[in-house]
Amino acid sequence: MTATVREKYSRALADGLSPVRRWGEPVDVARATAALVRGDFAFATGSVVHVDGGLSIQRL
Repeated sequence: MTATVREKYSRALADGLSPVRRWGEPVDVARATAALVRGDFAFATGSVVHVDGGLSIQRL
């Protein structure tokens, strides 16, 4: 799915496109999912958990 833009985004990530300067991996999503399933966020209600390496953080 990202094959045609992988090189472009790899450079952008390395240059600081997001705070986490790497591609996301399936394990990143799996860890967040496991935490939700375990109930680690039992007091959170109606929350959105962004597993995007900080890509959605607003910048000036």
